[in-house]
Amino acid sequence: MAVDVQLVRTLRDQTGAGIMDCKEALEKSDGDMEKATQALREKGVASAGKRVGKDTNEGVIETYLHTGGRVGAMVELGCETDFVARTEEFQKLAHDIAMQVAAMGPVYIDKDEIEDGDTRSPAQISLMQQPFIKNGSSSVGEMVTELAGKVGENIRVVRFTRLAVGE
Repeated sequence: MAVDVQLVRTLRDQTGAGIMDCKEALEKSDGDMEKATQALREKGVASAGKRVGKDTNEGVIETYLHTGGRVGAMVELGCETDFVARTEEFQKLAHDIAMQVAAMGPVYIDKDEIEDGDTRSPAQISLMQQPFIKNGSSSVGEMVTELAGKVGENIRVVRFTRLAVGE
């Protein structure tokens, strides 16, 4: 099936994927944008999975201070290159994660860090398992993985801290 150039451009704008990847996804889905988007997302997750072991020695430290100055958070989001660390999408994700930490108060980065005997739900205390506050249909971990697939680098939350007056 020949795919309309405008359709490829629209899919590229929505997903940030490469032109050839968008064209291929649209061809395989017979022009169905939803199926093509899902296929690109799965491909991005797969490529992000291959990069998990790569060092993340670059990145940013982002802060978020809630209105009124009573709750704040600081997050280190790591990636492989300073090129990715300087992108608007990476910095926005770091800011959103800092906001997530301030709002939701996670205790651990990932579920494998949860101490034995802690009976609280991983979605409550593990940052990567929490529903993303800006998009409840995805977890924080899925948002990180999605960006990692999009930029082709390993991205991970290195550490975070949350401060609240009186806590």
